[in-house]
Amino acid sequence: MHPDAVQRVLGVLLMVFSVTMLPPALVSVIAADGVAEAFFLTSGLLLAVGGLLWLPVRQSRRELRIRDGFFVVAMFWVVLGAAGSLPLALQTVVPLAFVDALFESVSGLTTTGATALTGLDALPVSILYYRQQLQWLGGMGIIVLAVAILPMLGIGGMQLYRAELPGPVKDAKLTPRIAETAKALWYIYLGLTVACALAYWAAGMGPFDAVMHAFTTIATGGFSTHDASMGYFDSALIEMIAVVFMIISALNYSLHFMAWRRRSTEPWRSDPELVTFLTVLALVTVLVLGGLLIYQAAHSLLLDETWHHAIFQVVSFATTTGYTTASYYVWPAFLPVLLLFVAVVGGCANSTSGGLKVMRILLLWRQGGREILRLVHPQAQIPVKIGDRPVSERVIDAVWGFFAAYVLLFVLLMLLMLAMGLDQITAFSAVASGLANLGPALGDVAANFAGVGAGPKLVMCVAMIMGRLEIFTLLVLFTPAFWRR
Repeated sequence: MHPDAVQRVLGVLLMVFSVTMLPPALVSVIAADGVAEAFFLTSGLLLAVGGLLWLPVRQSRRELRIRDGFFVVAMFWVVLGAAGSLPLALQTVVPLAFVDALFESVSGLTTTGATALTGLDALPVSILYYRQQLQWLGGMGIIVLAVAILPMLGIGGMQLYRAELPGPVKDAKLTPRIAETAKALWYIYLGLTVACALAYWAAGMGPFDAVMHAFTTIATGGFSTHDASMGYFDSALIEMIAVVFMIISALNYSLHFMAWRRRSTEPWRSDPELVTFLTVLALVTVLVLGGLLIYQAAHSLLLDETWHHAIFQVVSFATTTGYTTASYYVWPAFLPVLLLFVAVVGGCANSTSGGLKVMRILLLWRQGGREILRLVHPQAQIPVKIGDRPVSERVIDAVWGFFAAYVLLFVLLMLLMLAMGLDQITAFSAVASGLANLGPALGDVAANFAGVGAGPKLVMCVAMIMGRLEIFTLLVLFTPAFWRR
């Protein structure tokens, strides 16, 4: 590993992050809500620390290697979570313990959407803005943004991009230069954000709410400026607009780029992962709607309320956005747990969604089918295919390894939660929500995480970062081979 290259990049990234404190500071000055000083102070601290890291090695031009990329990304998300908590912890308008501020920051940056705050409607405007901004920046990944806008990361930038981008296959570049690839992704991301904000505004949201919810819809993050989340607006039209944009953001952004470049819908129509994802959405929606209709007959609910709640909650969970319009956790029978499992599957690879990713589930399914065929034909050579393309054994092995690590980490974190006094439903759902970067859970944390202690919140921070970086990016740092020359 090259410490000087790592130090240089970390320093620059911290200085870049310091700039993101200025927009909420400006919002605070305009709103006169008394939080501006905390944002300016945080910006100055991050700029100073980043500068101190960068100055001694500013002349270094070593290329980032694979190990350097993983270390920078892992350390930056950990440091970023702590740095993002500073303005929340330093401000005195709404006193917050540092653990709560850290939880909120990590939840925002990882686009999880779990919150330890209550009374959102009465919070200072700048804090509401800051939470939404954290999710928007974390959605496409601050590392990918840095690769897009900083020429100095053009050399070795691929290592950061590979460590950051979610999904089982990380080597495909949309353009010859990795910086151009990152820029293309961010242009699409920004364009979708603007379109979503305009659609919300046209549907009846105020300008501020429209922009804020566009931030977290496109990021599939789920933070809201209201305690009632999307239910605050009580509008089926707004919910259906959210459904459309949540699905778009849960699809592979490479497909959006190819469709735009070719001026054709063929990349979407021919993608097996997209077809599988939409099929799962349709099937789960039918199940949830059927369950609610049966429940409705016994509780005299209105049909026009049932259908859009069913569609909205299924899409919100499946894309790991985490918006809510109804008390899903009191829905009958297996429906709340079904929603949680759909979130664990998550969206498509190379999207802003969390979860295992549909591509991995599809590969596991195809591999399982191949093993059954091998029982009948032991000598047969049966390739695993996605569409017409065979998948390499290396990718299949990696998917199985990821799945095994995911299950093991899930068990360990759940046992840790149980040891801290949480009940089984709360512990299970909280860990599932954290690793999938979902936000909503069941049991004592169905509404928010304000009622649990510091220990479970710190465990959730670990789960959220592990889920955002897809486990291996952090686990590789704990292997002796990583540090061996």
